[in-house]
Amino acid sequence: MYLISETETTNAMGDVIIDKLYRKTFAAKKSIRQSEYYQAAATGLRPELTFVLWTREYKGEKSLKYDDKEYTIIRTFEPNSEEIELVCQGVVNRADA
Repeated sequence: MYLISETETTNAMGDVIIDKLYRKTFAAKKSIRQSEYYQAAATGLRPELTFVLWTREYKGEKSLKYDDKEYTIIRTFEPNSEEIELVCQGVVNRADA
C-alpha cells in the first residue's frame, strides 16, 4: 500500500500543478463492517476497504493506492494508541475530490 501526499505549485502561466508523492507502508486490509457501510451510505459515502497500520506511519494523508487503484480516506479511527484504521472509498475520475 502507498500513502499519497499532494503538493500544489503554480507554473509560470499560473496553472495549478498537483504533484503526488507515494510513500510505501505496510498495512493489513480489512473488510468494511456492514453497519458502517449502511451508515456511510446514508450520508452519500461508499466505503470499500479498511486498512490498519501503525499510527506513527500515518501523516494525515487524504488518499492511498492499493493494487493499482487509488482510494480516498473518508474516515480514520484509532482503536488504540498504536494502530489507526483508514476507511476508504474508491476514486472515480477524481469525482469525489
